[in-house]
Amino acid sequence: MRMSVLNGAISIVLGVAGGIAVGSGVIALILVLDMIPRLAQLTQSYDKTHWYEGALIGGSLLGTVADFWHWKMHGVMLLSPIVGLFCGVFIGLLAAALTEVLNVLPVLAKRLGMKPYLFGLLLAMILGKMTGSLFDFFIYQR
Repeated sequence: MRMSVLNGAISIVLGVAGGIAVGSGVIALILVLDMIPRLAQLTQSYDKTHWYEGALIGGSLLGTVADFWHWKMHGVMLLSPIVGLFCGVFIGLLAAALTEVLNVLPVLAKRLGMKPYLFGLLLAMILGKMTGSLFDFFIYQR
C-alpha cells in the first residue's frame, strides 16, 4: 500500500514536471520563432492575429483533453485527411521556422554569459533526453 502511494506520487510529480517542461519548450519555441506574427505578415491579416492565437491555444487544449481521456471518433473517416492536412501544415510551419533560427542556443548562451557552460548545457539536455527515453522504453511501457 505504502509503495503504491509512493509510486503514484512519483508518477504525478514526473508527469507534471514533464508536462511543464514540454509545454514551456513548445511555447518558448513558438514565441522565439514569431510564428503568429509571421503568419499574419504572410497572409496580410494583421487584424486576425487574435484568431490565430485562439486557434493555437484551443487546438492545444482540445488535443490534450482528447489524448488524456482517449477520445475516439467512429465513422468519420472523411475527417482524417483534413485533420492530417492541418497537422502537416502546423508541423511544416514549425519546421520551417525552426530552420531559420537554428542557432538559438549559442546566441542565448552568449547573451546570458553562459558561453563557457554551453557544452555542459547541451550534454545535460542530451543525457536528460536519453534518460527519459530509456525510462519510457524499459520501465514505463511495460
